[in-house]
Amino acid sequence: METKQYSLSTNQFLNFHKKNPKVYKLFKRFTKEAIKGGHNNLSSEMIVNRIRWETSIRTNEEYKINNIYKPYYSRMFMYDFPKYNEFFRMRSSCADEVDYSTIEKE
Repeated sequence: METKQYSLSTNQFLNFHKKNPKVYKLFKRFTKEAIKGGHNNLSSEMIVNRIRWETSIRTNEEYKINNIYKPYYSRMFMYDFPKYNEFFRMRSSCADEVDYSTIEKE
Protein backbone atom coordinates (compact mmCIF):
# COMPACT_ATOMS: atom_id res chain seq x y z
CA MET A 1 0.00 0.00 0.00
CA GLU A 2 1.34 3.41 -0.96
CA THR A 3 1.84 6.07 1.74
CA LYS A 4 -0.13 9.25 1.09
CA GLN A 5 1.94 12.37 0.64
CA TYR A 6 0.29 15.39 2.23
CA SER A 7 0.95 19.10 1.91
CA LEU A 8 3.01 20.84 4.57
CA SER A 9 -0.07 22.46 6.14
CA THR A 10 -1.86 19.09 6.35
CA ASN A 11 1.14 17.48 8.02
CA GLN A 12 1.32 20.39 10.47
CA PHE A 13 -2.37 20.04 11.29
CA LEU A 14 -2.14 16.26 11.77
CA ASN A 15 0.81 16.71 14.09
CA PHE A 16 -0.96 19.46 16.07
CA HIS A 17 -4.15 17.42 16.32
CA LYS A 18 -2.29 14.36 17.57
CA LYS A 19 -0.56 16.41 20.29
CA ASN A 20 -3.67 18.43 21.22
CA PRO A 21 -6.79 16.22 21.06
CA LYS A 22 -8.59 18.51 23.49
CA VAL A 23 -8.87 21.18 20.79
CA TYR A 24 -11.13 18.99 18.67
CA LYS A 25 -13.18 18.00 21.72
CA LEU A 26 -13.78 21.71 22.36
CA PHE A 27 -14.48 22.33 18.67
CA LYS A 28 -17.20 19.65 18.76
CA ARG A 29 -18.64 20.93 22.03
CA PHE A 30 -18.87 24.57 20.94
CA THR A 31 -20.21 23.68 17.49
CA LYS A 32 -22.92 21.51 19.04
CA GLU A 33 -23.80 24.37 21.41
CA ALA A 34 -24.20 26.68 18.41
CA ILE A 35 -26.41 24.13 16.64
CA LYS A 36 -28.50 23.62 19.78
CA GLY A 37 -28.80 27.42 20.01
CA GLY A 38 -30.50 27.49 16.62
CA HIS A 39 -27.66 28.29 14.22
CA ASN A 40 -27.90 26.68 10.79
CA ASN A 41 -24.47 27.89 9.66
CA LEU A 42 -21.46 29.33 11.43
CA SER A 43 -17.84 29.98 10.61
CA SER A 44 -15.10 27.76 11.95
CA GLU A 45 -13.30 30.99 12.82
CA MET A 46 -15.92 31.75 15.46
CA ILE A 47 -15.52 28.29 16.98
CA VAL A 48 -11.71 28.46 16.99
CA ASN A 49 -11.77 31.94 18.52
CA ARG A 50 -14.09 30.69 21.25
CA ILE A 51 -11.64 27.86 21.96
CA ARG A 52 -8.87 30.44 22.21
CA TRP A 53 -10.96 32.55 24.59
CA GLU A 54 -12.09 29.69 26.79
CA THR A 55 -8.67 28.10 27.09
CA SER A 56 -6.81 31.37 27.61
CA ILE A 57 -9.19 33.29 29.86
CA ARG A 58 -11.11 30.60 31.72
CA THR A 59 -8.57 27.81 32.11
CA ASN A 60 -5.14 29.35 31.43
CA GLU A 61 -4.51 26.46 28.99
CA GLU A 62 -3.49 28.27 25.84
CA TYR A 63 -3.39 26.47 22.52
CA LYS A 64 -1.56 28.12 19.67
CA ILE A 65 -4.11 27.21 17.03
CA ASN A 66 -2.86 28.20 13.61
CA ASN A 67 -5.60 29.72 11.43
CA ILE A 68 -4.78 27.22 8.68
CA TYR A 69 -6.25 24.48 10.92
CA LYS A 70 -9.80 25.86 10.79
CA PRO A 71 -10.83 24.09 7.56
CA TYR A 72 -9.49 20.80 8.89
CA TYR A 73 -11.55 21.03 12.07
CA SER A 74 -14.71 22.01 10.21
CA ARG A 75 -14.36 19.16 7.71
CA MET A 76 -13.57 16.68 10.46
CA PHE A 77 -16.68 17.76 12.36
CA MET A 78 -18.88 17.42 9.28
CA TYR A 79 -17.35 14.01 8.54
CA ASP A 80 -18.02 12.85 12.11
CA PHE A 81 -21.55 14.32 12.12
CA PRO A 82 -22.89 13.93 8.56
CA LYS A 83 -26.25 15.32 9.67
CA TYR A 84 -24.49 18.70 9.80
CA ASN A 85 -22.49 18.33 6.59
CA GLU A 86 -23.49 21.82 5.45
CA PHE A 87 -23.08 23.61 8.78
CA PHE A 88 -19.76 25.13 7.78
CA ARG A 89 -19.44 26.73 4.37
CA MET A 90 -16.37 25.48 2.58
CA ARG A 91 -13.92 26.72 -0.01
CA SER A 92 -11.25 24.62 -1.67
CA SER A 93 -8.48 23.87 0.78
CA CYS A 94 -5.58 21.54 1.49
CA ALA A 95 -7.96 20.13 4.11
CA ASP A 96 -9.80 18.46 1.22
CA GLU A 97 -6.92 16.01 0.74
CA VAL A 98 -7.47 14.29 4.10
CA ASP A 99 -9.38 11.05 4.63
CA TYR A 100 -10.98 11.92 7.97
CA SER A 101 -11.89 8.30 8.64
CA THR A 102 -8.18 7.62 9.24
CA ILE A 103 -7.69 10.30 11.90
CA GLU A 104 -7.72 9.23 15.52
CA LYS A 105 -10.20 11.49 17.28
CA GLU A 106 -9.97 10.60 20.97
